[in-house]
Amino acid sequence: MSTDAFAVLAEPTRRRILDQLRDAERSVGELVDGLGVSQPAVSKHLRVLRDAGFVTCRTAARQRIYRLDPGPLRDVDGWLDPYRRLWARHLDALERHLDSQEQ
Repeated sequence: MSTDAFAVLAEPTRRRILDQLRDAERSVGELVDGLGVSQPAVSKHLRVLRDAGFVTCRTAARQRIYRLDPGPLRDVDGWLDPYRRLWARHLDALERHLDSQEQ
Protein backbone atom coordinates (compact mmCIF):
# COMPACT_ATOMS: atom_id res chain seq x y z
CA MET A 1 0.00 0.00 0.00
CA SER A 2 1.63 3.23 -1.14
CA THR A 3 -0.54 5.68 0.79
CA ASP A 4 -0.58 5.98 4.58
CA ALA A 5 -3.81 4.32 5.75
CA PHE A 6 -4.26 6.79 8.57
CA ALA A 7 -4.03 9.76 6.20
CA VAL A 8 -6.69 8.16 4.02
CA LEU A 9 -8.95 7.39 6.99
CA ALA A 10 -8.50 10.85 8.53
CA GLU A 11 -11.03 12.30 6.06
CA PRO A 12 -14.59 11.93 7.46
CA THR A 13 -16.27 11.53 4.06
CA ARG A 14 -13.97 8.62 3.23
CA ARG A 15 -14.89 6.92 6.50
CA ARG A 16 -18.57 7.44 5.68
CA ILE A 17 -18.04 5.88 2.25
CA LEU A 18 -16.40 2.85 3.89
CA ASP A 19 -19.35 2.65 6.29
CA GLN A 20 -21.73 2.61 3.29
CA LEU A 21 -19.72 -0.18 1.67
CA ARG A 22 -19.40 -2.29 4.80
CA ASP A 23 -22.60 -4.28 4.19
CA ALA A 24 -22.90 -4.24 0.41
CA GLU A 25 -21.27 -3.01 -2.76
CA ARG A 26 -22.74 0.20 -4.15
CA SER A 27 -22.73 2.27 -7.28
CA VAL A 28 -21.41 5.83 -7.27
CA GLY A 29 -25.00 7.08 -7.57
CA GLU A 30 -26.07 5.09 -4.51
CA LEU A 31 -23.15 6.50 -2.55
CA VAL A 32 -24.01 10.05 -3.64
CA ASP A 33 -27.64 9.56 -2.56
CA GLY A 34 -26.70 7.93 0.73
CA LEU A 35 -24.07 10.49 1.69
CA GLY A 36 -25.67 13.70 0.44
CA VAL A 37 -22.35 14.71 -1.13
CA SER A 38 -21.84 15.81 -4.72
CA GLN A 39 -20.90 13.23 -7.34
CA PRO A 40 -17.54 14.87 -8.11
CA ALA A 41 -16.63 14.87 -4.40
CA VAL A 42 -17.63 11.22 -3.97
CA SER A 43 -15.64 10.27 -7.09
CA LYS A 44 -12.58 12.10 -5.76
CA HIS A 45 -12.77 10.27 -2.42
CA LEU A 46 -13.37 6.93 -4.15
CA ARG A 47 -10.24 7.46 -6.22
CA VAL A 48 -8.18 8.03 -3.06
CA LEU A 49 -9.72 4.95 -1.42
CA ARG A 50 -9.12 2.86 -4.55
CA ASP A 51 -5.51 4.05 -4.91
CA ALA A 52 -4.89 3.15 -1.26
CA GLY A 53 -6.47 -0.29 -1.70
CA PHE A 54 -9.49 0.25 0.56
CA VAL A 55 -12.01 -0.31 -2.25
CA THR A 56 -12.17 -2.12 -5.55
CA CYS A 57 -14.26 -1.18 -8.55
CA ARG A 58 -15.99 -3.09 -11.30
CA THR A 59 -18.08 -1.90 -14.21
CA ALA A 60 -21.66 -3.09 -14.69
CA ALA A 61 -23.32 -1.66 -17.80
CA ARG A 62 -22.62 2.07 -17.45
CA GLN A 63 -22.15 2.05 -13.68
CA ARG A 64 -19.07 1.71 -11.54
CA ILE A 65 -19.74 -0.54 -8.58
CA TYR A 66 -17.51 -0.22 -5.51
CA ARG A 67 -16.77 -2.84 -2.89
CA LEU A 68 -14.85 -2.66 0.38
CA ASP A 69 -11.47 -4.40 0.39
CA PRO A 70 -10.66 -5.31 4.01
CA GLY A 71 -6.91 -5.78 3.44
CA PRO A 72 -5.76 -2.27 4.46
CA LEU A 73 -8.18 -2.34 7.41
CA ARG A 74 -6.48 -5.52 8.63
CA ASP A 75 -3.20 -3.60 8.56
CA VAL A 76 -4.76 -0.84 10.68
CA ASP A 77 -6.24 -3.45 13.02
CA GLY A 78 -2.82 -5.07 13.40
CA TRP A 79 -1.27 -1.74 14.29
CA LEU A 80 -4.01 -1.08 16.88
CA ASP A 81 -3.76 -4.52 18.51
CA PRO A 82 -0.97 -3.68 21.01
CA TYR A 83 -2.93 -0.61 22.11
CA ARG A 84 -6.07 -2.69 22.70
CA ARG A 85 -4.02 -5.08 24.85
CA LEU A 86 -2.65 -2.10 26.80
CA TRP A 87 -6.16 -0.81 27.47
CA ALA A 88 -7.36 -4.28 28.41
CA ARG A 89 -4.62 -4.54 31.05
CA HIS A 90 -5.57 -1.13 32.45
CA LEU A 91 -9.26 -2.00 32.50
CA ASP A 92 -8.52 -5.33 34.20
CA ALA A 93 -6.50 -3.51 36.86
CA LEU A 94 -9.34 -1.02 37.37
CA GLU A 95 -11.82 -3.87 37.71
CA ARG A 96 -9.62 -5.58 40.33
CA HIS A 97 -9.31 -2.29 42.22
CA LEU A 98 -13.06 -1.69 42.19
CA ASP A 99 -13.73 -5.27 43.25
CA SER A 100 -11.35 -4.87 46.21
CA GLN A 101 -13.17 -1.68 47.25
CA GLU A 102 -16.50 -3.54 47.44
CA GLN A 103 -15.20 -6.05 49.99
